[in-house]
Amino acid sequence: DFCLSRGLGDVYKRQGDSSVPVIRDLNFSLPAGRILGLVGESGAGKSMIGRAIAQLFPPGFAVSHGELLFDGQDLVRMPADTRRDLLGSEIAFVPQEPLSALNPVLTIGQQIDEHLRRLQIDDRRARRERALAMLDAVHLNHGAELLTKYPHQLSGGMCQRVLIAMAFASRPKLLVADEPTTALDVTIQARIVELIAEMQQNARTSVVFITHDLRLAAQICDDILVLYAGRPAEYGPARRVFSDPAHPYTRCLQLANPTISGPRRGLYALPERMPGLSALRNIDGCLFAPRCPRKADDCTRAPPPFIAVEKGHLAACIYSATTIEIAAPPAAPHEDTDAGTPLLTVEGLSKTFVTHRGLFAKGAFAAVKNVAFALHENEFVGIVGESGSGKSTVARMLCGIETPSAGKVMIAGRDVSDGSAASRAHQRAHVQMVFQDPQSALNPRRRVASIVTQALEAAGEGTHAERLARAEALLSEIGLPPEAATRFPAQLSGGQRQRVNIARALCATPRILIADEIVSGLDASVQAQLLNLLLRLRRQRGFAMLFISHDLSVVRCLCDRVLVMYRGEVVESGPTNAVFAAPSHPYTRTLLAAVPPDDPTTVWALRAAEVASA
Repeated sequence: DFCLSRGLGDVYKRQGDSSVPVIRDLNFSLPAGRILGLVGESGAGKSMIGRAIAQLFPPGFAVSHGELLFDGQDLVRMPADTRRDLLGSEIAFVPQEPLSALNPVLTIGQQIDEHLRRLQIDDRRARRERALAMLDAVHLNHGAELLTKYPHQLSGGMCQRVLIAMAFASRPKLLVADEPTTALDVTIQARIVELIAEMQQNARTSVVFITHDLRLAAQICDDILVLYAGRPAEYGPARRVFSDPAHPYTRCLQLANPTISGPRRGLYALPERMPGLSALRNIDGCLFAPRCPRKADDCTRAPPPFIAVEKGHLAACIYSATTIEIAAPPAAPHEDTDAGTPLLTVEGLSKTFVTHRGLFAKGAFAAVKNVAFALHENEFVGIVGESGSGKSTVARMLCGIETPSAGKVMIAGRDVSDGSAASRAHQRAHVQMVFQDPQSALNPRRRVASIVTQALEAAGEGTHAERLARAEALLSEIGLPPEAATRFPAQLSGGQRQRVNIARALCATPRILIADEIVSGLDASVQAQLLNLLLRLRRQRGFAMLFISHDLSVVRCLCDRVLVMYRGEVVESGPTNAVFAAPSHPYTRTLLAAVPPDDPTTVWALRAAEVASA
């Protein structure tokens, strides 16, 4: 009773007169009613499998051989009109970016109505009743009001639930969910995962769940396919793959994730990055060998066979028996903080935004209310909370982008709350901010060297040659090669762009660094590299940092103290380990309960009991 089976032979990209295999030797099966997790770093080929199912390849990509059977029909060679009828009805998709997937000029009701018309529900009243039932099924209240809203009037989590409702409207046989929880708050992520599992069980839908979050995959998936550079690295039941990984790549990804409980450990950061298409031609042996901690001479001679480690559990590694011996590095030593006069003091900080209708004030919204805390030299303090809790507004006031409505901000002994030119100059001299999205934070028309030394250039300091030397020194400090100085941001990976973002902030030698969700949505390996980089720079430079994140495990790994914000207020604060081990506020307990466990054994036991009772 298979929904999706057999396999793709090769997917290739044509380059000139030759072709480069993007996906090779891929075989898997997905029985009806089960969830298959596709995990791996960016560029591993996860989303390309989703594109293969829909046959929506970028220009130059095609399937060279093999087949992809959906209920016995080959999706690769199926006529386009037949495949078009399947997509959206028997095969549904939930994309990564909900706001990009929804039409910004149509209301939610118009978009759902259009989808239901495509499903041949002709009666207008029946479509409206079905739309309301769909919104209720995904636990969205006030459905009639939501139908009149535009996508920008809803939160990211609400938009994602709308897309899930549309995906399950036809009770599809197959759902492809491509990173559906990336960059969402931990509580919303938990609701989305529970919702997909609930809808999947009700409709007995098969799900291809694409994610780079191994803990999330362990929580929801029945089977796991680990991909590396377009090749299967490991495949088998989720319980076996995560409790006893047979491929070094799977083990390294596990060790790259910070823990939310138990003893703190160091993060295993894979060196370099996954080979690109041009590099694939020059690797004769195992593609993972250049980054593998267990590499031996035999690994570079021929590609490893994809063989069974045990029944139903396969791995492409000739030394799979030693994989479990790969260990995480020791935790970074605790850094002493200066307990004297605080470097930053915040007292009664508040920010109220006035909303307008046309030229007239409509009302006021209190984004931050009476926030108070202190930041000492060489101290890392985390701020956690859901979207809309006021975290980023606090950060913007501290670096001078917003002016407080009330309260006091003292930086290095000076009150900068008035927003005057002198106060802003003092803030710029002591505080630098690293923004969440490096893609939009970096000027695409300037080379990296110019971006990194932008503060020096604006102040008229140094010659061009001196600024270039400064840029190369900073790039070396953050782990980028000197030649990166002459590149444009588009020529760098997401993790490299974020490093450039950090280098630009460090160029002005700040005493306080404010990092706003800087590892959100990054691969576990890239995230580990950046977190290790921040810990190393802290030891070398001795700056303090305010680290804003919705990922509580990252905050636990990095920060000495934590502030928990809810609806603009700090509801709990204290040493990170103490707060996370014994939270006193109900909201903190809710956040911690939503984090997938480090050891999913309990989750698997509960799921097995649910299946047995059903």
